[in-house]
Amino acid sequence: MARRRNKLALDRAEANGSISAVKETALSDRVSSKLPMIARKKARVNSEAELLESSLVCLAPKDEFGSRLVRRKGTLPQVLDLAI
Repeated sequence: MARRRNKLALDRAEANGSISAVKETALSDRVSSKLPMIARKKARVNSEAELLESSLVCLAPKDEFGSRLVRRKGTLPQVLDLAI
């Protein structure tokens, strides 16, 4: 399931232009050695590069809140009890 979610996120990012060809980047990896190991297991990825890419893809999507809100206009029934 995690691999599928990662693949879908990467495909979506590639489709909307967030990522393109692979380009090497210099990043520091000064984190606890346990943290990446636990995250790799949870994300079901094998390498630090895959982990970093899938993490960034999940964090970097464009904010589509406004357009989603506008698309949903009129989708609630007119008679809706919102009493708390």
